[in-house]
Amino acid sequence: MQGFIHLLLQLLLWGLLIPLLGLCFIHSLMNMRLLRRLKSMVPVSGELQDVSVLVPARNEEGRIRDCLASLIAQEPPVREIILLDDRSSDGTAAIALELGFQKEPGSRLRIIHGQDLPQEWVGKNWACHQLSLAASPESTHLLFTDADTVHGPACVRSAIAHALSTKADLLSLWPDQITGTWSEKMVIPLGYLLFMAFHPFPLLGLLQQKPERAARWGFTRAQLGALGAANGQFLLFKRSSYEALGGHEFLKNHLVEDIAFGRRVASRTGEGMRLVNADGIDLLKCRMYTGFPELWEGFSKNLRPVFEESHVGFVLFGVVIFSFFLLPFLLLMLKGPLFEAAMIAVLLIMGMRLMLTVRFRTSWLGFITHPFAVILSLLIALNSWRLCQTSGVSWKGRNYSGKTRSLLD
Repeated sequence: MQGFIHLLLQLLLWGLLIPLLGLCFIHSLMNMRLLRRLKSMVPVSGELQDVSVLVPARNEEGRIRDCLASLIAQEPPVREIILLDDRSSDGTAAIALELGFQKEPGSRLRIIHGQDLPQEWVGKNWACHQLSLAASPESTHLLFTDADTVHGPACVRSAIAHALSTKADLLSLWPDQITGTWSEKMVIPLGYLLFMAFHPFPLLGLLQQKPERAARWGFTRAQLGALGAANGQFLLFKRSSYEALGGHEFLKNHLVEDIAFGRRVASRTGEGMRLVNADGIDLLKCRMYTGFPELWEGFSKNLRPVFEESHVGFVLFGVVIFSFFLLPFLLLMLKGPLFEAAMIAVLLIMGMRLMLTVRFRTSWLGFITHPFAVILSLLIALNSWRLCQTSGVSWKGRNYSGKTRSLLD
C-alpha cells in the first residue's frame, strides 16, 4: 500500500505539479515583462491635471496626514482633492483641516462628511459613491485612492499619461507594499506570487489589441470578466467609463470592489473597454495593515467574497494553492525518488519567489518562510469561509454578511 501511495505521488509530481509549476514560472516571467513599471515624467509647467482625487477615510488618523500631504504636493497640482470623512471617531477630520482642507463647496482641497450607511451598502463603496457625486463635473478622470497610500510628486501625472497613452478606461497601479511586522512580511508578498503566476495578462492583451477577437474566439462576458483584476489602492478611471459602468452604486454591496471593477471592465473588452494594470512601486507606497490582528481581519473580509457565489471556485483555488505551493515542501520529508522530484518542484517555487522578491522589493522574510506563509494564508482563507457561513465578516467597526454576488451585467 505504501508503495502504491509513493507511485501516485511520483505521478502527481512528475505528471502534473512539476510541468504546471514550470508553466507558472514562464508565465510569471511573461507577466513581469508585460506589467510595465512606471517612471517619473517631467512636469509640464503651469498645467493643471484634469483629475479629481477622491480619498475615503474612516479612523485613519495614523495615516491620513502623509497621504494628503503627498497628494497636495503633486507636480503639477491636480484639479481637486476631496476627502470623505466616513464618520471617524478619531482625529482624521482635524488633521485634514490642519492641512488646509475646507468644508466649502468648490474648494480645491475639500472635506465632506459621510452620510449614514444605507442598508445593503458596503462602507467603502458608499463613501466612494458620495465622493464621485462631489467631484467636479469638469474633471475627465476620477482617481480613487486609499488613505494608507503615499504618492510621489510625479505619481498622478505619470499615471494619467500612461492611462492616456494606453487608452485605459481603468488604470490600476500596484504600489510598493510596505511591511513592518512578521505577519505582513510573510503574507502580503504572496499576493505577487498568485498575481504573476495566474493572472492572464498575455491573453487579455491580445484581446484588447483587437476587441473583435473576443467574439470570434467565443468568449462570453463572464469568461472575459474572469481575466480582470485591479488594486483598490489606486483606481484611475476615465470618468465617462466610470459612469458607463454604473460607478460604485452598481457594486454597492460587493466586498471586494477593486476586483469587481477589474472584472467589469474586462467583461467589456469585446466592446473596446481597456483595463490596464501597471507597476507603480517607484511612484506609490502603501502599508495595508499594521499588525497581525488587522491583517487577519482584513484578509478574512476579502478571501471568500472575492470568489462571489462560487463555492467550487474557492475550494478549487485552495486546493491549487496547497498542491502547488505547499505540498512539495511536505514531500521533502520523504526519501528516494519522491525527495528528488519534490526538490525540483521546490526549486521552481523558490525561483519564482526569488525573482518576485527582487522585482517588487518585498520582504526577504516572506521568501525564507514561504511554506509557513502559505499555511497562514490558508488558515485565513478557512476563517473567511467560516465567517461568511456564520456571523459575517467585520471591517472598520462594521459587520457584513460576506455573501457577495457576481455583478457582470
